[in-house]
Amino acid sequence: MLFKLAWGNVRRTGKDYLVYLLTLTLAVTVFYAFNTISVQADIVLEEEGLPELLGTIMSGLTTFLAVVMGFLMVYANNFIMKRRKKEFGLYQVLGMSRGQVSRVMALETAIASGAALVLGIVLGVAFSQFMTFFTASLFKTQIRDFHFFFSIPALLITVGCLVAIFFVTLLFNLGVVRRAKVIDLMSANRKNEAVKTRNPILSAVIFIVGAVMIGVAYYRLLRDGLPIDAAPSEYDAAFVQFATTTGIVVVGTILFFFGFSGFLLKALQGARGLYWRGLNMFTMRQLSAKVNTVSFSMAIISMILFLAITSVTGGMSIANVMNTSVERSTIADYSRAVMYYGPDMFNDPQLEADRAQEGYAPIKLASEPLNILKISENNIIDAGTANEEPFDLAHILGKYEQVEVYDSRRMGEEVPLVSLNGLADAVNMPLPKGTASSNANMMGLQVMKESDYNRYLAFRGMDRVDLGRDGYLIASDLGESVGKIYDAALHDGVEIDMGGNVLHPVSDHVDEAASSFFNASMGSNSGTVIVPDRIVDELGLPLYTSYFMGNYKEGLSYEETEGYVRRERTWGSITNADGTESAIWGMEATRLQTYESTNSMNGLISYLAIYIGFVLVVACAAILTIQQLSGVADSSKNCRILSELGTSRHEIMRSVLVQQAIFFVFPLVMGVAHSLVALQVVIEIVALFGGMSIGGTVGMTCSIFLLCYGGYFLVTYLMSKGIVSDAIRVRHAH
Repeated sequence: MLFKLAWGNVRRTGKDYLVYLLTLTLAVTVFYAFNTISVQADIVLEEEGLPELLGTIMSGLTTFLAVVMGFLMVYANNFIMKRRKKEFGLYQVLGMSRGQVSRVMALETAIASGAALVLGIVLGVAFSQFMTFFTASLFKTQIRDFHFFFSIPALLITVGCLVAIFFVTLLFNLGVVRRAKVIDLMSANRKNEAVKTRNPILSAVIFIVGAVMIGVAYYRLLRDGLPIDAAPSEYDAAFVQFATTTGIVVVGTILFFFGFSGFLLKALQGARGLYWRGLNMFTMRQLSAKVNTVSFSMAIISMILFLAITSVTGGMSIANVMNTSVERSTIADYSRAVMYYGPDMFNDPQLEADRAQEGYAPIKLASEPLNILKISENNIIDAGTANEEPFDLAHILGKYEQVEVYDSRRMGEEVPLVSLNGLADAVNMPLPKGTASSNANMMGLQVMKESDYNRYLAFRGMDRVDLGRDGYLIASDLGESVGKIYDAALHDGVEIDMGGNVLHPVSDHVDEAASSFFNASMGSNSGTVIVPDRIVDELGLPLYTSYFMGNYKEGLSYEETEGYVRRERTWGSITNADGTESAIWGMEATRLQTYESTNSMNGLISYLAIYIGFVLVVACAAILTIQQLSGVADSSKNCRILSELGTSRHEIMRSVLVQQAIFFVFPLVMGVAHSLVALQVVIEIVALFGGMSIGGTVGMTCSIFLLCYGGYFLVTYLMSKGIVSDAIRVRHAH
């Protein structure tokens, strides 16, 4: 009997449950589809362990987003409860106990949640099949063996999240019924939330204060940047500054919306011809009356939209930068680096004691470069097995080269001969964001001999350079923000003093295509000065890094080259003949590994950005929809009075449309404004590694999100139209 009653209630109040059902269905669809990433990755990716990693990350993120959706569903359910309190009171008047009413509510919630689960899973299964192609596109790979799949783990995660949302919603519903008195339930439709209409002048002042605070926060953020830009010793202070800026913009946003309706009311009252036209007065009074209930939620929604827009735009733009950067920075089939101990590590008794205690060899300054090809033979493949053998690069490489870079600090000196901040001062340009604590400032630019650079250019198939006796070049692949300073220094003919040798530039710009010495996803050369060989020899600059790069012999298979390099092996320490150490192994990267890691990182960033953005946008849109439907239900009596006074239905609905447009559009505009300012700072940081472009895929993705947001607005208006029409119809019936 109770089930039949619950089923009938769900069918009868379908309009009330529509937003709840739609949002929950979308949540289930997205939760399931995105949590099949591990299955999709198995189809499109060959990288071992990556599908499992992606699955773990997505399941953890889903739990977080499910909490957000849980609060959303409670908010949505509040609207339904508000509309049906009189009905639940009537059940009790007719003899049903509170327990029976609670069971009816539980059954109704279970029916709605079950319908959302079934519909969402069906849509999710279909959507996930198409997402396989999207995944292949994000990770820049081919689909190996496409087939229909159904993911039990994704289903369990989705069901778990939905069950948690169901119980949270149910507890809220039961609490409302158990706490409320029958008289309160029966008179619920005659009670409105208490509101206080503030003085329009006071509201205008609050609005202006909020706008000023937002402007101050924008200025502080653009001036101070993100804490990542601070030097290690200043990080705590920078974080406090950033937290303060965040607090200012949050409070400013709340005050902005709190005073917005009053400010708008005061402004329109000044324009009397507009204020008294049609239902403008009624519309503004309605907006002003809701200031207590919507100002805080509109501020929070604008901040959530800001997070959604920034995560999508920033994340996917960073992925685009990595795609561009990897093309420029991947220079050979195989690359390897050796890093030398610097002069600052010597004459440190504590360091020597620690190394001795831990069993490490004593260190000494390298007097000449190590032969990476030769010392690589000290790496042992399959160590401790019958197949043990030395790592022999020579048998798989055809063309190869090794170059050295030197420290720009002379022995016993702490100040570098040439640095990024010195060049920036010379051309009167500020340091880019994120470089305050970079090696190019603290340790100076690296130095390379002209002969090494020409051998590097010959390996790359590029024309050699001629510096003459007193020329110099700068090589850097770090990105446009740093590149602008180097280009300006070269273009303006800035001279540099290298230990009494005054050098002048022989080119007017940095050649980024000839600046990478190691395979990397992002730029790794923050700045290298190319000088005549004699300068390095005369100054006795200490070795900093040796870079080795080589291309595989033609005709060798993947297993003979890439498979050989990836075999398990020990690296060990780099020991001199006298038992000391002068260097340690740096990184090793092949062309394929670099592209694979970049594609994997790009795919992961894009996935997370789209997933977070979509769920947050749906959450914001649903909150606004429920909020507005609740407001229309409360003000339906006012609409009926307007109709009785002779106002046409068209004018009433236009007033409703204007109110709802303001509530939907202004949080979005504020969120976009916050995002544009934040992205300016993000762009400056990302520009260290390459130019950031906000377009293409980002624009398409944001368009889809805005379409979803607009879809909720349309649903809101259509449902509101039905509520108002029902209220007006009651007037005609009487």
